[in-house]
Amino acid sequence: MAVMVGKEAPAFSAMAYKAGEEDFQTIQLRNLRGKWVVLMFYPADFTFVCPTELVSVAKHYTSLQDKNVEVLAVSTDSHFVHKMWNEVELNKMVDGGLPFPMLYDAGGRIGSDYGVFDPESAMDGRGTFLIDPDGLLQSVMITSPGVGRSAKELIRQIDAYQYARENTGQVVPADWEAGGKVLDPSLSLVGHVCEVSE
Repeated sequence: MAVMVGKEAPAFSAMAYKAGEEDFQTIQLRNLRGKWVVLMFYPADFTFVCPTELVSVAKHYTSLQDKNVEVLAVSTDSHFVHKMWNEVELNKMVDGGLPFPMLYDAGGRIGSDYGVFDPESAMDGRGTFLIDPDGLLQSVMITSPGVGRSAKELIRQIDAYQYARENTGQVVPADWEAGGKVLDPSLSLVGHVCEVSE
């Protein structure tokens, strides 16, 4: 099954570890309706690029929550391994460890539904999926393992998608940042974008 933007994000339920919680928890995507959800698939705990990405997002987590965003980190490592990784390494990189849930993608079921699971390595690849409050997939970014993702770019995209959702009919141009110019598509704008773009 191929995921497509504008369509409903594949449902899932998974065991998760969250730093500071006394027990593991079950996370179900359907219970997050009404929030923006960032799914961050990554290859494995105790690796090299992955902790830098997750910690970078963790450092912006409070501002993401202020934007009504929940972050879910997802890999094929178990919730037990997630706990150990938080205690051994991640809490040295960000105070208290990751503040968002780390999901156990048992057998790569979730990653398969989202098109990032590699059966040869039995691991999920590096993929970021933005799901809107209605459960619709708005953005998909899949990258190769050797290059980390940017938390700042993720936040810029969230701001843009939230703006577009709240301002129906307007579109957001390339490199847009909050407060920047937007476009109002119309017949009079055809062939004249160069006159209004920065």
